[in-house]
Order: sequence, then structure tokens, then C-alpha cells
Amino acid sequence: MIKYLQQLDTRTFLSFYYSQYHSLSPKVAYLFSYTADGWFYFFLLPIFILFTPTEAEANIKLTLIAFATERLIYFTLKNSIKRRRPPAAIAGFQSLIKASDEFSLPSGHTSGAFLFATIVYLQVSPLLFPIYLWAAAVGLSRIILGVHFFTDVMLGALLGTSIALLVF
Repeated sequence: MIKYLQQLDTRTFLSFYYSQYHSLSPKVAYLFSYTADGWFYFFLLPIFILFTPTEAEANIKLTLIAFATERLIYFTLKNSIKRRRPPAAIAGFQSLIKASDEFSLPSGHTSGAFLFATIVYLQVSPLLFPIYLWAAAVGLSRIILGVHFFTDVMLGALLGTSIALLVF
């Protein structure tokens, strides 16, 4: 089953990567990927203070718990599953960037982005639903840059969203 999933993921990845859709600017993809490097999440502090002043302290504590939980589960999964990234799994393929670690499942950038988006949506305002477009763009950017397969991104999105829903 895992071998079949890897083959399907590889075919899907290569079909996308070498299609016209991949020509979506790698520079734009890099920018979206960069926003999910971690520093961007500190914007939650002023957002909570401005939009939820009475619950700001509790929201900040819950956010720290959520991100700590997400990182723990993410690292555990990544280092247990040990799925190779596209450049290591596909002969002759080179990604546009060098990944920060060896394994790909789940996508940590995507997980963090969906955790952030879900927290903002739940705690600040449902009117901020478009933040999910940013989170989806982060996931897509990781595929465009050649460091993740689609299932890496999907599991990352599921992980981040689930943890936010459980904690909040």
C-alpha cells in the first residue's frame, strides 16, 4: 500500500511539476514558503491584543500549547515515517531550494500555516477565512519548490488544522 501511494504521489508530483501550472513563479512560491518559516506567527500577539483584548492572555497561552504540540507531533511523525523528499526519491530531480531537513512527511511549513490560519479564524474572526488561501499557497509553494509531495502537504494541513481545533 505504501509503495503504491509513493508511486501515485511521484506520478502526480512529476505531472504537476512539469506542467504549465508549475510555471507559477518560483519567486512567488519562495515568498509564500518564507512567510511560513516561523517568524510570521509572532503576528498573532498583536492580533490577539487588538481583536480579543479580554482573552488575549489565554489565547496566547493556548497558541503556545498548540504550536508546541504541533511541533512535537510533526517531528515525531517526520522522524518515524522517514519519507524521502522528491530530490532523494526521484532519480535526476533537483528541487529549487535546499530543504532544512532530510524527510518530507508531513510538511512542517504547511502544518504551521494551517495551525496559524485556524487559530486566527477561530479566535479572531471568521471574516478572516481568506487566511486559509495563504496557508494553501504555503502548501502549494512547497510542491512548486520541489521539496514536498502532495500527500506531505495534505497531511501537514490536516495536522495543523486538527491541533488548532483540539486546543481551541
